[in-house]
Amino acid sequence: MQTVKITDRLSVVAQPQLSDISDLAHAGFSALVNARPDQEEAVQPGTTAERRAASDAGLGYSYIPVTGATITEADIRAFQSAVANSGGPVIAHCKSGTRALALHALGEVLDGRMKADDVLAFGKQHGFDLSMAANWLARNAMRKPEVKAFFEPRTFSVQYVVSDPDTRMCAIIDPVLDFDEKSGATSTTSADDILAYITGQGLTVEWILDTHPHADHFSAAQYLKQKTGAPTAIGEHVVDVQKLWKGIYNWPELKTDGSQWDRLFGHGERFKLGNIDAHVLFSPGHTLASITYVIGDAAFIHDTMFMPDSGTARADFPGGSAQALWRSIQGILALPDETRLFTGHDYQPYGRAPRWESTVGEQKRSNPHIAGQDEASFVKLREARDRTLPMPKLILHALQVNIQAGRLPGPEDNGRRYLKFPLNALEGAVW
Repeated sequence: MQTVKITDRLSVVAQPQLSDISDLAHAGFSALVNARPDQEEAVQPGTTAERRAASDAGLGYSYIPVTGATITEADIRAFQSAVANSGGPVIAHCKSGTRALALHALGEVLDGRMKADDVLAFGKQHGFDLSMAANWLARNAMRKPEVKAFFEPRTFSVQYVVSDPDTRMCAIIDPVLDFDEKSGATSTTSADDILAYITGQGLTVEWILDTHPHADHFSAAQYLKQKTGAPTAIGEHVVDVQKLWKGIYNWPELKTDGSQWDRLFGHGERFKLGNIDAHVLFSPGHTLASITYVIGDAAFIHDTMFMPDSGTARADFPGGSAQALWRSIQGILALPDETRLFTGHDYQPYGRAPRWESTVGEQKRSNPHIAGQDEASFVKLREARDRTLPMPKLILHALQVNIQAGRLPGPEDNGRRYLKFPLNALEGAVW
């Protein structure tokens, strides 16, 4: 087993055998990073076995599975974090070590410590062909809009700042207002992180966009509107969700005309983000009101499809439909194969690092809820899966806030705000 030292902190190696992992610990490494997806070859150990062997050897372990065609900035940042937080020297591998080194080199370029033109020579210096990294950088330079993701680990949510690099105008998509259900505390920490990024990048907020009323976190749309003055928007079928939950909450004074937002988008409606053309797809199934924002070569699909290794979103909320979800997915998959898809949650299967970006082509090829399925088989699969899932822990907390565009209930005569819970309203829900 020949390791290649890249920096004092990082070395790379080809696929180690399980018996080699204890030797890596004895060689002074503190952590192992596996950048290889499972099942590339029948003979590879796989992440479950590697994680166990690393633990037995006293090594930290991170799983960041990539292929040359599917590396995203999320993977690059996860790799950097794994190295930085290791507490000592790190050994990273894929099949040959090339992808592991590519993740490092791409991070160096994105952070300005290496020029893109120097990547191939850097790889050659260490005995690797980094043409995949050079090609990634060339493709990335051509993409519009720019997309910055913010992963919120308490609810596994992904929030986005989407910007036009020419005009510096941006949209905030699906922002989170932090909430602790145990104490009832709210916080704007996540939203303030977004605002700090926008200020640091010299961006101007043109839109605050919700894809749907969320069932697992509070929306920070109203807070961000107060801070930026930007208009809020959601799909026009939010009125159907408002009418449904008005009855569930027994809330006669709730307005069900969508007037809590500044704009309601219909299917096919077009708008601009800076100079970039954008349009809306009505994407029901997960909820009655779900929409997809297509901005340039990027589509923001939230709870419709997850990353390919996680399948698709549930369709058993009030107003949900597996049949409608399948048809919405087909509408998204009709976009060009190279369209970037940005999902709204990532639950990190097999303990891998969070990911949120895929492509239409990748979803067609490798999402098991899509590849080889038709409507009937998908509906059968989706409904069987949904019957095993408990409701999100914040669904009754969140909907009363989110059908009001992120407005918290008004204070009562003692100055405190109160959430209202209907008991036994979601009949048949899994405990």
